[in-house]
Amino acid sequence: MTNKDLANLIFPNITKTVEDYEKEYPKRDLKEGAIVSRFAPSPTGFMHLGGLFQAIIDYVIAKSSGGVFFLRNEDTDKAREVDGAVELIMETLTHYGLIPDEYEFDGKIVGNYGPYIQSERKEIYHAFIKHLIEIGRAYPCFCDKEELDQMRENQEAMKVRPGYHGRFARCSRLSVDEAMEKIKNGEKYVIRFRSNGNFDNKFEFDDLRQGKLYLNENDIDEVIMKSDTMLPTYHFAHVVDDHLMHTTHVVRGEEWLPSAPKHIQMFEAFGFEAPKYIHTPLIVKKDGDSLRKISKRKDPEASMSYYDLLGYPTLAVIESLMTIINSNYEEWHTINPDKKFDEFIFSANKMSTSGALYDLMKLDDISKNIISKMSKDELYEKSYEWACKHSESLKSIIDKDVEYYKNIINIERESEKPRKDIARYSDIENLIWYMYDDVFDSKEINYEWKNITDKEEIKKILNTYMNKYFDLSSQEEWFNKVKLMCDELGYASNMKDYKKNPDNFKGNVIDISTVLRVALTSKCMTPDLYSIMKLFGRDRILNRYNKIS
Repeated sequence: MTNKDLANLIFPNITKTVEDYEKEYPKRDLKEGAIVSRFAPSPTGFMHLGGLFQAIIDYVIAKSSGGVFFLRNEDTDKAREVDGAVELIMETLTHYGLIPDEYEFDGKIVGNYGPYIQSERKEIYHAFIKHLIEIGRAYPCFCDKEELDQMRENQEAMKVRPGYHGRFARCSRLSVDEAMEKIKNGEKYVIRFRSNGNFDNKFEFDDLRQGKLYLNENDIDEVIMKSDTMLPTYHFAHVVDDHLMHTTHVVRGEEWLPSAPKHIQMFEAFGFEAPKYIHTPLIVKKDGDSLRKISKRKDPEASMSYYDLLGYPTLAVIESLMTIINSNYEEWHTINPDKKFDEFIFSANKMSTSGALYDLMKLDDISKNIISKMSKDELYEKSYEWACKHSESLKSIIDKDVEYYKNIINIERESEKPRKDIARYSDIENLIWYMYDDVFDSKEINYEWKNITDKEEIKKILNTYMNKYFDLSSQEEWFNKVKLMCDELGYASNMKDYKKNPDNFKGNVIDISTVLRVALTSKCMTPDLYSIMKLFGRDRILNRYNKIS
């Protein structure tokens, strides 16, 4: 019996060949230099920050080169698959505007190189595995778990590198007849790739981020098809898919770098050209005085749901990741403020050579800048959409009077130097609650008085202002009246005079303004006081001031 007989025994119904599939998935008609990248997550849990980090790189390198960005769900590990994970992946990409050019979702396939879900490509993988068996580069392995565990124990005792390789690859030495007999007898088996590597030899591997590396050849006979599902492992499936889908660049975490030798070896076994690889750095965070990898278990910010729950604009999250994707991104963005992130030309060699430090404080700064540039209508729409999903209290506040809400959030907004106090939509309610009388009246108010704390003096200032100097006809006239009141009550209306002779005054115009502000809002720091007063009107201001006792 021959290898072909063995292959036909294992795959009797597979009639298509590797050549047939290569005709079915022809070379893409793209301009020279166009990059084909893929985001290929496993649906085994929530979408995490590292996944989005890689998806952004995939998206940017494809879009900026006039190429193709596609989504492939690698769901061959059925034991770990989580219900709803595929939907969550697509929802997250859509939420962040990283729409794949090709994908499969909800029964619809977009693109000519699908299916884009690996479990639906079983026959394709079987054809490629059948070919490897025919040429002697794959074989059935009948070792069960107990035998493999015993082998590992023996290797440890002998202080030999663990793994199914060399003399320990027992089933690699079975004859075709012996293997066929075992299969006919119903013995369970997996399919292993037959390595021809020597671990003591090095080969040159070009990683686009780290440059030329010299890696040990692979000598492990890797499992490429499981016995229970007859599905391939990741190691094999991605080789077949990236070849047929004509992926030019593979972006993945540096934890996959040790697997590169086995993947390159599989490409070579078929005579295929391997894609270019970019092994990205780990995303790390500060933990005290040290750095550590962001943990899915320990750190809430590892999950993309964290950013949606707090109400960060999607662009802020993307921009914050772009700053750690390439060291020159911030400079480029400053020079090109009107360009979109996907117009940036990514350079793998400008990625961090160690961990990529992700800083939530920097995210806040980026987010504040982005929100400050929104019009009042845009901020209303985005904050209301967020509130409908995550905050019933903010939604109810907005629903009371949409125009009033818009006017509040527009204070110091559509101007040359807009305010930058909102980092996320969840901040808004805490910044504007005092603008609503029913909310204000329902709280136990803690007034943040500063230099003037004497209640009688505060009441005197408020009464004098309302009785003699209240004027909202213009901001200039309003402030002139406040300064006139300062002169009457013994406070410096001019800060230069105060700084020269502070002992000649009870305080200054800032102290007076603070009393007017705190008595109205309870806060010593708010947006422009005149704008707040204009929204309140005389009666509401008087009502607030009368609450001071």
